Amino acid sequence: MKLEESEFIQLAARTLESYLSAIEDVEPDDADADFQDGVLTIEFDDGRTFIINRHVPLRQIWLSSPVSGAGHFDYHDGAWIASRDGRNLAVTLASELTELLQIDVRIS
Repeated sequence: MKLEESEFIQLAARTLESYLSAIEDVEPDDADADFQDGVLTIEFDDGRTFIINRHVPLRQIWLSSPVSGAGHFDYHDGAWIASRDGRNLAVTLASELTELLQIDVRIS
């Protein structure tokens, strides 16, 4: 079942806001996070940047990562799952941020 547009926009916003909160909770010294207009940007002092944004027409969240590259995630059973390889977005993002920040980042 495809999400209605308004439902998707609300779900994506809640998801990205929760990711922002998780990053702000660890207070990283070498990265800044910002959420505006449906786009979460996490920029490291060395220039590496994560961009996580909603893609309304396809009802997906898209990830651009300096670690794993690009991914498109569909909402299934309460989680955002990659359409190509089945990765869980929250698990992927938490793992990659933990690796780069050397701080345990927990995203649910």
